[in-house]
Amino acid sequence: MTLIIVIMLIIGYLLIATGHLTGVNKAAIAMFIGTVGWVVYICWGADFVMSQHPSEYAEFLNGEAPSSDAVKYFIYDDVFLKYVGRAASIVMFLIATMTIIEILDNNGCFDFITEWIRTRNSKRLLWTITLATFILSANLDNLTTATMMLVIMHAIVRSRRQRMLIGAAIVLAANCGGSFTVIGDPTGLLLWGDGAVTATNFSAYLVLPALVAWVVPTIMINRQLPDRLDTEWSAPPYRGDDTNLNRWQRLVMLFVGIGGLWFIPTFHNITKLSPFLGALCVLSVLWVVNEAFNRKLNDADQMAQRRIPRAIQYGTIQQMLFVMGIMLGMGVMTETGVLGDISAWIDYNIHNVWVVGILSGVLSGVVDTFTIAITDISLYPVVEADALGVWADGDYLQNFTLNGSYWKVIAFCTAVGGCLLSVGSTSGLALMKMEHVRVGWYLKNLTPKVLLGFVLGLLILFVETIFL
Repeated sequence: MTLIIVIMLIIGYLLIATGHLTGVNKAAIAMFIGTVGWVVYICWGADFVMSQHPSEYAEFLNGEAPSSDAVKYFIYDDVFLKYVGRAASIVMFLIATMTIIEILDNNGCFDFITEWIRTRNSKRLLWTITLATFILSANLDNLTTATMMLVIMHAIVRSRRQRMLIGAAIVLAANCGGSFTVIGDPTGLLLWGDGAVTATNFSAYLVLPALVAWVVPTIMINRQLPDRLDTEWSAPPYRGDDTNLNRWQRLVMLFVGIGGLWFIPTFHNITKLSPFLGALCVLSVLWVVNEAFNRKLNDADQMAQRRIPRAIQYGTIQQMLFVMGIMLGMGVMTETGVLGDISAWIDYNIHNVWVVGILSGVLSGVVDTFTIAITDISLYPVVEADALGVWADGDYLQNFTLNGSYWKVIAFCTAVGGCLLSVGSTSGLALMKMEHVRVGWYLKNLTPKVLLGFVLGLLILFVETIFL
């Protein structure tokens, strides 16, 4: 049964990697892996439980005779729910950030970005829109931010080739921006929630590599753009579902939404509660402010149909289902004991976290960023620093302690590596769908640039790890 689960996961990874060819949504594949994997697991639960949790199962029985139902109840209570809770915390955080972005956007809080980038100068438009993407992705969900910026860019730039280049820069900025904070990307959020990293240390090490990985390819993309872009500026959209808030009201809402998310690491450090609870708290406060500012239209019958919120909803819901499915699937793999064998093989044959990071970056570009990241994270537990003296290979195991190099290498390599190909991230797939970008065109025009930024950023992270 372990072999069946492993084969099913490998086939699922292949289908995710070829989703742009088969047309099968990767969220559906992930959900199939996560659900069917646990069904197979529980059907032969007694063997898995006696192999992985013999003492816990004996304690659960409390002297009673073992039975098929007892095994299933034990798996549900003591094994399955642990992985459900882990995945649900990430999904709840995505729900909160998605809703925060939609509230801010519906009230015109991001109209400042459109005002800021209003130019035909290619350099100014490229750098302003990617800088805004980089900053927002560090504080909000990077997929949602990338989708919103792609929609804004699509409405402004008329040339399809120019949109493809600028769109690729937006996707890169979103992935890089989300990679250096614990709340900007599901990978960082997962590492933070598992106690593998602290927010301050994580950002301090990754901000410079992420900045270089974004800036260097963007400079090269800028050289392919003409001095003057073919742009079209339309009138601001009519909003029937909100008031025309004045500038100070929009700034207040922007401060509550973005500023509140900045407070989440502090909230987590003080309360030790899951970060998603802090995100929901920020959402509740923003919601109250929204209703206070828009109290005259709370009973309005007609709602405006705006493209940006709909695009955000569709993409983020898929992302949430994908994250849930992949995390449940990796939970099954963990419980079979296969991941322990894989990590032992890596320790014996590779024994270098930087090589693992580079391989993970390449695989992220082919398969998917989060899929490879959670696979890498699931391979190793967080090692207690006090226990290093017990192990003969303490220097190598130092990489897997709190704020160890392994976690940062994986977070950076999978985030940036996912941009090596347009199919490596959900935001890249959104770009492919919106601008009809072909994989061959992306491989020729963008992959070498992203690869250069990836190598330079990884080199900076390596130097930081040695000297800091």
